[in-house]
Parts: sequence; C-alpha cells; structure tokens
Amino acid sequence: MPASSSKSSAKSGKAVCLLSGGLDSSTCLALACRDFECYALSFDYGQRHRIELEAAARVAHALGAKEHRTAKIDLRVFGGSALTSHQLAVPKHRTAQEMSGGIPVTYVPARNTIFLSYALAWAEVLESSDIFIGVNAIDYSGYPDCRPEFIAAFERMANLATKSGVEGRTLVKVHTPLIELSKAGIVKLAAELGVDFSLTHSCYDPTPDGHPCGQCDSCLLRQKGFDEAGLRDPLPYPA
Repeated sequence: MPASSSKSSAKSGKAVCLLSGGLDSSTCLALACRDFECYALSFDYGQRHRIELEAAARVAHALGAKEHRTAKIDLRVFGGSALTSHQLAVPKHRTAQEMSGGIPVTYVPARNTIFLSYALAWAEVLESSDIFIGVNAIDYSGYPDCRPEFIAAFERMANLATKSGVEGRTLVKVHTPLIELSKAGIVKLAAELGVDFSLTHSCYDPTPDGHPCGQCDSCLLRQKGFDEAGLRDPLPYPA
C-alpha cells in the first residue's frame, strides 16, 4: 500500500481528509497519505443508504489512515435532494449533455460547506493546517460546491473563522488535488497509487444487496472514467 508506507509517516504533519468511500475521495486520501498523517472524516447525514459509509471504513483502513471518524448529522431535516429524500427520484440514464445542463436533484444543499466546516473544526483541534477534499470540476454532475472559486472562498473564510487563524498559528490550506482531472485521469492516478477499486462505492441508488445501479449520474461518470482509462471496474454492474 504505497499511501501508508513508513516513508510517508515522517512527512508533513497531520491532515484531515474528507472521505465518502467513493472513487474521488478514496484517490484523494491515497494522495494525502503519501505526505501526511491522515485523519479521515466521513458523514452519516441521512443519505439514502449506508453502503458508502461501509466503503469509507474499508478504504480508510486499507490506505492506512491514522484515524477514521464518522460524524452523524441529519440533512433530511431540510431535504431538497434526492440523496436525502425518498420522495425525489435519483435521475437515471442521463446523457453527458444532460448532466452538464444544470444543477441536478442529487445536489445536497450546502453539503460541502457543512462537511468542510466539520473538517476545519477537527483540523483546528489537531493543530493541522491541511484539509483534503476530492472535488472535481471536469467530469462531475454540476454541483456548485465542487468549483475552484467555492474552495478558494471557503479557504479565505477558514482563515478568518478560527482561533488558530486569528492568532497566526495555523494558516489553513484546502487541498483539491483532483479538481482539474478528468474521471479517466482520476482512475489512472488511483491505479498508480494502489487504490483497491473493489473497496469503493460510487452509486447514488444501489440495489438492496449493495450493488451499483449502473444508471445514475455517478455510475455513468465512473464507468466513463474506467472506459477512457482503459481499465476494468471490478464493481458488479447490472448486465
């Protein structure tokens, strides 16, 4: 496991890494583990299924995270997303053009703002100045909180909002190493880093036995990435 080698343990200190258990966040954690002692943070936020949390636990262990915590919050109290409300259907069979044509119903209002705020709190307790998030602005579903300008704005806010920032002890950096990569680029990078793809989970609407649906935006983008990278996705998709 290259991401948790003894060489990496002597490097740049601590980092908090947001981890959903999906392809992007797993690759991001693998990258971070090369240079930092990583504290992985996942969220039980009332999402449609818990399969991604099981995947996050597997990935954190496999990549050698120093610690993995799951924060329990409930975004169902607000709703407004197909990922937090069963009254809204997850879109299926959308084309690339349709995915790029607006903000989809799978967008969870303010999710990355909330997640990054929790990461910031843990980073301050750990006296860490580094936060990693696997957002991607190339092959993605149009979420406004995956854009570089959002990340830059959050970073500016973070350095105004914390005791350590005001006292000048810690200057927070939000790392987005995947933000300019295509899905194929992320798949290739993950393979180079030794990420076990079979441990990850990307589907928005999995079957009762936990298999990906193969039809939602996340499944389609993942399959596109593997196809363009010339690699096989080990997850069991429907025939």
